Amino acid sequence: MDYRQLGRSGFRVPVLSFGTGTFGGKGEFFEAWGSSDVAEASRLVDICLEAGLTMFDSADIYSAGAAEEVLGEAIKGRRDKVLISTKATFRSGEGANEVGSSRFHLVDAVEKALRRLQTDYIDLFQLHGFDAMTPQEETLSALDDLIRAGKIRYIGCSNFSGWHLMKSLATAERYNLPRHVAHQAYYSLIGRDYEQELMPLGLDQGVSAVVWSPLGWGRLTGKIGRNRPIPAGSRLHKTSDKGPQVEDEFLYQVVDALEQVGEEVGKTVPQVALNWLLQRPTVANVIVGARNEEQLRANLGAVGWNLTAAQVATLDAASVRPKPYPYWHQAGFAERNPSPVA
Repeated sequence: MDYRQLGRSGFRVPVLSFGTGTFGGKGEFFEAWGSSDVAEASRLVDICLEAGLTMFDSADIYSAGAAEEVLGEAIKGRRDKVLISTKATFRSGEGANEVGSSRFHLVDAVEKALRRLQTDYIDLFQLHGFDAMTPQEETLSALDDLIRAGKIRYIGCSNFSGWHLMKSLATAERYNLPRHVAHQAYYSLIGRDYEQELMPLGLDQGVSAVVWSPLGWGRLTGKIGRNRPIPAGSRLHKTSDKGPQVEDEFLYQVVDALEQVGEEVGKTVPQVALNWLLQRPTVANVIVGARNEEQLRANLGAVGWNLTAAQVATLDAASVRPKPYPYWHQAGFAERNPSPVA
């Protein structure tokens, strides 16, 4: 397992982390993703550690906190062997202050996460979304206090737009407060919006990408393709409206290219899709999920090899989309404003 530097920090993380959205299975949405109990989660953690995958990602809203609880039990006795990343910001209760990135909510959320995880520190704590109602000075000052108290070690954000992230970084610089070293963002071969604004920003400001849903909300598993509709048991039947929308023909075009490259390298569609991401600028870590041992071992097969430049170009060409303004216009000024990718 390769390790990469996380943003403008000395912290190194494995190129893959395990997403615990499949732990717990509370509520219709998360039950559709998976419902691993402590015994199954412990086995999945065993396999991860054997492969050098030491980072586990969660959030307070995953199964209403049950995912963190299951993870805490699964890593009991081996906290020193794992890295934990988790998130908060979204509504976690009915109270007026149980939402957002205020000092009140963040301190409360971290304390609750520590109890559920049965640990006294979180390696990477991320704001799950941007809170426009709370001043950035308040948010970053609260996170600074939590860092100084030893309760979190590094901070990141998730699902920010470019101006959200830049505003936060500028505030951090102005007041000498902690900077985000990671941005947990959606990025896949069927969802390359990250490349337009957030990737150049990450390169310029030293913020790494931690990629969520790298298989396009479950569409790049190899089970869906031309003349292969969504399987009857797929979670997409219950969750597709909650995630990114993709036209069928575009999806099939990308899957065709993945299957072609997969045949060349002797790898599966998801393995090729994950490997493509690991070769993109700013990407430090890709979060993989699994409901069972078979899925996990298959995802682990995405590392230890690399696509050729020609194969990357094939996938790039199949997945390219028209750029929105001002990015199509900026493409004409590549002499002084180059894009980091094709």
